[in-house]
Amino acid sequence: MWKALRNAFKIPELRERIIFTFFALAIFRLGIYIPIPGINIQAWASYFSQVSAGAAGGFIGFFDVFTGGALRNFSLFALSVTPYINASIMLQLLTSVVPSLKEMLREGEEGRKKYARYTRYLTVFLATLQAFLLSLALSTQGITATPNRFMFVVLATVSLMGGTMFLLWLGERITEKGIGNGISVLIFAGIVSRYPTYIAEAAIALTPMQWLVLIGVSVLTIVGIIYIQLGERRIEVQYARRVSGRRVYGGVSTHIPIRVNQGGVIPIIFAAAIMTLPQMIGSMLPEGNIMSRLFGYSSPLYLILYGTLVFFFTYFYSTLVFDVKEVSNNIKNYGGFIPGIRPGYPTEQYITRVLSRVTFMGAVFLVIIALLPSVIQSFIGIQIVIGGTSTLIAVGVALDILQQIESHLLVRHYEGFVKKGRLRGRR
Repeated sequence: MWKALRNAFKIPELRERIIFTFFALAIFRLGIYIPIPGINIQAWASYFSQVSAGAAGGFIGFFDVFTGGALRNFSLFALSVTPYINASIMLQLLTSVVPSLKEMLREGEEGRKKYARYTRYLTVFLATLQAFLLSLALSTQGITATPNRFMFVVLATVSLMGGTMFLLWLGERITEKGIGNGISVLIFAGIVSRYPTYIAEAAIALTPMQWLVLIGVSVLTIVGIIYIQLGERRIEVQYARRVSGRRVYGGVSTHIPIRVNQGGVIPIIFAAAIMTLPQMIGSMLPEGNIMSRLFGYSSPLYLILYGTLVFFFTYFYSTLVFDVKEVSNNIKNYGGFIPGIRPGYPTEQYITRVLSRVTFMGAVFLVIIALLPSVIQSFIGIQIVIGGTSTLIAVGVALDILQQIESHLLVRHYEGFVKKGRLRGRR
C-alpha cells in the first residue's frame, strides 16, 4: 500500500489528480465555516447544544459527524450531500418497480446520462424541501439575526439548497479530475475531520482502562470492516465452446462475485431514519414521557428494533441491487452454466440460496456495527458519536481510493510496457 502511494506521486497524471482532490477538499472545508445569511450564531450554538442533549441527540450528533461539523456551524453546507443520497436511494427503489427506469439504464451511455439528470432534479426538489422546512422551523425559535422571518426563510432556503448543489458539482469534478467517487470522498472528508475533536473530548473524560478498551474495539472494528468489505463468494460459471466459421467462441471459465456486504451502509441509514421518528416525537412531548423512555438512544427496545430493522433492510436492499433472475437469464442466454447445476430455474434457485447465506453474514455484521456505539457507551459511560457506522463509511471509501490508485498504477505500467514492445518490433 505504501509503495503504491509513493509511486503515485512519481506519475504526473496521477499526481495531478491527487493534488486536485486535496484542493477540492480544502474548498469543502472552507465552506463549512461560512454561516448562512441571517443566522444568530450564538443563539444557534445554544439551541444546537440543547437539541443534541435531547431524545434525538444521538442521531443529530451522527448527522453532524456526517456533515463534517457543518450542521453545528449551520453553514452553507449544513445539508451536505444527504439530499443527493436520498434521491439516489429513492430512484434505486423505484427502478425495481418501474420498468421504464430499468430499461433506461440498459440504453447505454445515453440512458445513464438521462438517469443521472433525473437524480439531479430530484436532488434539487429534496434539497429545497429540506432547506425550507429547516429554515421555517428555525425562524420560529428566535435564533435569527433579522426580524423579517420571511426574508430569513427565503435566504436560508436558497443558501442551503445552493450549498448542496455546489457540493454535488464539486463531487462530480472530483470524480472526473480527481481520485475516487467524488460524493463518497466528500462524505469521507466530513467524517474524518470530526475525529480529532471527538477524540480530544473523550480524552478528558476517559480513564486509561477505558481508553484501552476503546482502542482495542476500534482496531478490531477496522480489521473486521476491511475483511467484510473485501469479502465475496465466487460462483464459478463455465461457457460452452461453439464454432462459427473459422472462429471459436466460448470455452472459458469465469465467476460471479457475491459480496458479503451488498448494501454497504444504506441499511443502517434506512433503519436510523425510521428510528428517528419516535425520538423526534418524544422530544416534542414533556420531559419524562413514555416515548422518550422507550425509544431512548440506549434503551433496550430501541436497540432491539434498530438491530431488527438493519437486519431486514440488509436482505431487502440486497434483493434490489442483485437481481438473481436477470443474472440467471444472462448466464443461460450466453451459453453458460454453473458446474453441477442445470441452466434456468435450478440456477436461479442455487444463486438465491448462496446469496441468502452470504447476506446473512453481512446482515449480522451490519447489526454489530450499528449497535457498537451504544454498547461502548453503556460500558464507558459517555456518548460515542464516531461509532461503527461512520467507521464503516470511512474505511470503505479509503479502500476504494486505494484500489483506484492501484488501478491507475497498473494501467500506467501496462501502457509503458506496450510502447516498449512496439519500439522493439519496429527495430
